[in-house]
Amino acid sequence: MIGDPLLSHLAQGALILALAALGLIIVQFASKRAIERLQSSDRMPDERRQQVITLAHVIRWGANVLILATAVLMLLSTFGVDISPLLASAGVTALAVSLGAQSLLKDFIGGLLILIENQYAVGDVIEVGSVSGSVEEITLRTTHVRGLNGNLYIVPNGEVRIVANQTKEWSRAVVDLGVAYEEDLDRALGVLQESAEAFAREPELGSQLLEPPNVVGPISLGDWAITVRVTAKTRPGKQWEIGRQLQRFLLAACEREGISLPYPRQEVWVRNLAVEAAGPDDK
Repeated sequence: MIGDPLLSHLAQGALILALAALGLIIVQFASKRAIERLQSSDRMPDERRQQVITLAHVIRWGANVLILATAVLMLLSTFGVDISPLLASAGVTALAVSLGAQSLLKDFIGGLLILIENQYAVGDVIEVGSVSGSVEEITLRTTHVRGLNGNLYIVPNGEVRIVANQTKEWSRAVVDLGVAYEEDLDRALGVLQESAEAFAREPELGSQLLEPPNVVGPISLGDWAITVRVTAKTRPGKQWEIGRQLQRFLLAACEREGISLPYPRQEVWVRNLAVEAAGPDDK
C-alpha cells in the first residue's frame, strides 16, 4: 500500500519529464523550420529577415527556459512539495536578486533595447569596443561575436554603449592608391575613373554595387606619393569583396597605362664637405 502512492508519483513525474522533453523537441523543430524558411525566402528584405531570425532565436531561448521552469515546479508539486510559499516569495526574491544583480538586469534591459531598436541582428558584422566580428547569437543577456581569427567573444548587452554595424542597409568599399609625383595627376584620375566605370559594367561585380564608383583626389600629399581615393557604395556585407576586386582592377589599369604607383623609399644625399670648403678654384 505504501508503494502505490510512490509509484503514482513516479508515473506522474515520468509523464511530466516526457511532456517537457516533447515540448523542447517541438520548440527546437519549429524554430529550426521557421529559420530555414526565413533564410530561403525572397519576399522579405535582408534587414527585416535578419531581425526576424534574431527574434526567433530569442523566442526559442525563452520558450526553453519557460518549459524547464514549469517542469521543475510541477515535479516539486507532484512529490508533495508545497510550492505556494515559493511562488508567494517570488516577488521578494526577485527584489533581493535585483538589488544584488543590477548588472544582470542591465544586460537584460540592454538586450531588449537591441532587439526593439534593431541595432543589429544575427549575421551582421559589428564592432563593439575592441571586439569586431560576425554576430552568431543574441540572447537577452549576451551577444556572441565571432572574430576574424575564429575567436568567439561573448559581450554582455549592458556593456554595449557604442556599436558600429558594418552591414546595416548598405556598405561602402574604400580603396586608397598612391600616385607618383612625377605622374600627370589629371591623366591618372581620368584612367582611374574610366577603370572604375568599366568595373561597374562587370556583370557579377556590378550587380553588388548600389552606385557607380567615385574617384576622389587628391586627398593627401604623402612623402613619396599623392593619395587618391576610390569609393563604391555596395550591398550590405559586400564591401570587402568589392574592395579586393576593385584594387585588382585598378592596379591592372595603372600597369596597362604605365601609371607609376610608388612604394615607400628614401633618397640619400652624399655631400663632400672637403670639396665644398675648398671652393671651385681649388678643385
